[in-house]
Amino acid sequence: RQYFPELLILPALGNHESVPVDSFPPPFVEGDHSIGWLYNVVDEEWTKWIGVGHSPTLRYGAYYSVNTGPGHRVISLNMNYCMNKNIWLLINSTDPAQELKWLVYELQLAEFKGEKVHIIGHIPPGHVDCVSVWSRNFNKIIDRYEHTVTAQFYGHTHADEFQIFYDLQDQTRPTNIAYIGPSVTTYYGLNPSYRIYEISEATGKVVDHETWNMDLEAANANPQKAPQWRKLYSAREMYKLDALSPKVWDEFVKRLENDYDLFSAFYFHYHAGSSWRPECDPICKRQIICKLRSSQSHTKAKTCKTIAKSWSYFDIFNWFY
Repeated sequence: RQYFPELLILPALGNHESVPVDSFPPPFVEGDHSIGWLYNVVDEEWTKWIGVGHSPTLRYGAYYSVNTGPGHRVISLNMNYCMNKNIWLLINSTDPAQELKWLVYELQLAEFKGEKVHIIGHIPPGHVDCVSVWSRNFNKIIDRYEHTVTAQFYGHTHADEFQIFYDLQDQTRPTNIAYIGPSVTTYYGLNPSYRIYEISEATGKVVDHETWNMDLEAANANPQKAPQWRKLYSAREMYKLDALSPKVWDEFVKRLENDYDLFSAFYFHYHAGSSWRPECDPICKRQIICKLRSSQSHTKAKTCKTIAKSWSYFDIFNWFY
């Protein structure tokens, strides 16, 4: 509000916002264990950013849908209702806050209106932290509305990566992309980073994205100087991509398997250009590529079967992964 007073800020709830961390009771839990103490504040604060009229869904489940311009809509999901560390999902992990049901209504309405939709959230749907039943149903929704949902944006992993969605009837046809941006927090040996996306106003699709970071090692070596932010890379320029469509990203992942220099560049950016990044042996490489192809959690046995298995001195048991 201080530095970007004229810009529309669209927040999404992360898994560290509650106390205890990862604890997000469903709306039907009332009394002393209700999450209302958090969602009521979320409504009060977020309304200052996104405008009025969203209180019913914010106070119910901390999710909302907002029209951001002619023919364009952004849907912010509370991904904590797919978080496997949220103990309340033991009661109901299918759709505890009726969020997926609401999402279908919103996407159907957007389809009727001819709107293009961006989905934002914290935990990527294909991440191991997302329970399988929720992730599976979410993938079915994206499969149905592939022409309406033009991009998705997530965080949580702290790494620079993405997840490709594939046609549920034809696993060779990529249909959607979930971008996972790097984090400003250093987590484990990372440089603070942020992502800027270029979006086509006409199609709602991502045209390009660039990542900026701060060299933490250099900043610590010169504490008297203000940290310097630098452009780390542009996706299309660095990876020689004609576009950023799901098909192009699918072809890119296939190139990663056999192009050593390309994977080295991707792995450098994966860790935000940090010199503290660990070595990536063949098993590490296979697991990263597998994650890029996995938009549905806990299905790696299926999504990774086409990736060549590699033997590793460091972890021989993962050969069977």
